[in-house]
Amino acid sequence: MYTLNTGDTAFVMLCTALVCLMTPALALFYGGMVPRKNVLTIMMQNFISMGVIAVIWIFGGFSLAFGPDLGGIIGDITFHFGLDGVGVAPSTEYASTVPFILFFAYQLMFAVIAPALITGAFAGRLTFNGYLKFIILWMIFIYLPACHWIWGGGFL
Repeated sequence: MYTLNTGDTAFVMLCTALVCLMTPALALFYGGMVPRKNVLTIMMQNFISMGVIAVIWIFGGFSLAFGPDLGGIIGDITFHFGLDGVGVAPSTEYASTVPFILFFAYQLMFAVIAPALITGAFAGRLTFNGYLKFIILWMIFIYLPACHWIWGGGFL
């Protein structure tokens, strides 16, 4: 039986909040580095990643990254699809002293900041539709498998 640790929970909450603040901070940082005509675009791209990646993470992303291993490449999508089974009870596999929903949120914040970091590389060169397609495909085909390989029980 795993029990919650208040110190661990408070620390992970603080870390989750700080990583969440990184996305708007990154938008402001990149906004200061691009020409005036691209400031709104770069800020919008950073903020839109919060919503798009959150939807992907809730509906399959977390399961693909941290679900039971399928051949070392990716996780099982049915593991916690749509937050099924993710609650305040600690996980037996991941972060056994903090609420599972907090572990979920912490990992979500890193999933959000990852594509936002890439926006600086193509500032002013990509349309909004192109950016949406890019972050969706990048999240599904690059981030989720790599996350599973390293932290989710994959081959690394």
